Amino acid sequence: MHPATRHGVTPPSPPAQPPPLLVPVRRSPVSSRERLLDGVTAAGLGLAGITVVVLLLWTTSPYPDSGPGGALHIAADLWLMAHGAPLVRVETLSGVPAPVGLTPLLLCVLPLWLLYRTARGAVRDGTDGDRPWRPAWWIGAGYLLVAAAVTGYAGSGPIRVDPLGAALRLPLVVVATVVAGGWTGLGRPVVLSGRVRRARARTPAAVRAVLTRTGTSAALRGAAASTATLCAGGALLTAGALLWHVATGQRAAFPPLAPSWSGYAATLLLSLALVPNAAVWGAAWCLGPGFTLGGDSAVTPMAVTDLPRLPDFPLLAALPVEGQGTPLTWTLAGSVPLAAGLVAARYVAGAAVPERGEPGRCALGRWQTAGAAWLAACGCGAAMAVLAGWAGGPLGTGALAHLGPAWWWTGAAALAWTAALGVPGSLVLRAWRLRTPRR
Repeated sequence: MHPATRHGVTPPSPPAQPPPLLVPVRRSPVSSRERLLDGVTAAGLGLAGITVVVLLLWTTSPYPDSGPGGALHIAADLWLMAHGAPLVRVETLSGVPAPVGLTPLLLCVLPLWLLYRTARGAVRDGTDGDRPWRPAWWIGAGYLLVAAAVTGYAGSGPIRVDPLGAALRLPLVVVATVVAGGWTGLGRPVVLSGRVRRARARTPAAVRAVLTRTGTSAALRGAAASTATLCAGGALLTAGALLWHVATGQRAAFPPLAPSWSGYAATLLLSLALVPNAAVWGAAWCLGPGFTLGGDSAVTPMAVTDLPRLPDFPLLAALPVEGQGTPLTWTLAGSVPLAAGLVAARYVAGAAVPERGEPGRCALGRWQTAGAAWLAACGCGAAMAVLAGWAGGPLGTGALAHLGPAWWWTGAAALAWTAALGVPGSLVLRAWRLRTPRR
């Protein structure tokens, strides 16, 4: 009995429990129409961002060549070019249409990031139950609807889109971006289908030993790190060459090309948009194959030959002078792939032995570590081949039919450098991490 009840006093009632602050709310599945509109919105935002910049440059130009319709056509062309669609310039001196396929890589960031983020958020919501990829496909369908409309709009004018090239390349870019966003939204799972499992079971035992979760993750991380190291090294060398020739670049590039403030702004924006291209070209130069500037020209660490007459453009001031290479250029070129191979070895060895001095916690054996390093080299070669093919392209016919690095040589050189340095380096680092440190 409560003590207060003995004395005839009613005990106080217990205080009421406050309602919970977080009430679980069951989300209703989003309809396919809303996902389709999300894709349309992502495409519209990317197109609007490019259109605003183009209209701003057009309104500030003292000598606009066309009206607002021409500026809108240029914005549509640039948006399609950001997705890999080639353009065609029909008004040429020879009367032969000239292709324009050199894509500024920085131009691709905003549209593809919006699509990636939209697909990732839709899949991460998890409101579709057993069909988690369904919202991503509807978003891609909405994006492609806008792309088809923009392609039809940009199919006329002095610079127009190539419909066949757009139909072949643009859907591939959209699907790859949607798949990357959906895979990230699901938490980057590694799910093997029945056919993949059966194919994996028929592979040799040495290959199956490498294709584990730890080995595959180490190979992917090593490939990404080595690719980033190559591009960062190419960007640093390009920046250093620009600083070395800064006086020539300021004097020779801007006044002839940009006599007004709008021209200065357009030249600066174009130079910034081509900075990632310059980084990839610099990485190809460091790997050995180099790149071409049209015709029979070649820019490699060993020699620079047959350079054509180039326009006055800021980024072109970073080119080395024509002639044979020097020990300084050979050293600078070799240091970048050397660093990329060592970085790949470091990531693979770190995954093989997570804790230094703990042999009992070794995750990968000797042959597994070598196989993971080889897979990292293959991934680096494939990534550099894709980047080299994306960073180059034609700017006309004849001598301008191709500018930039050759993707097959660049990918092969990246594979050779990373494998030659990454495989033995990963084994050496693994053995060093297995050593028990002295007390």
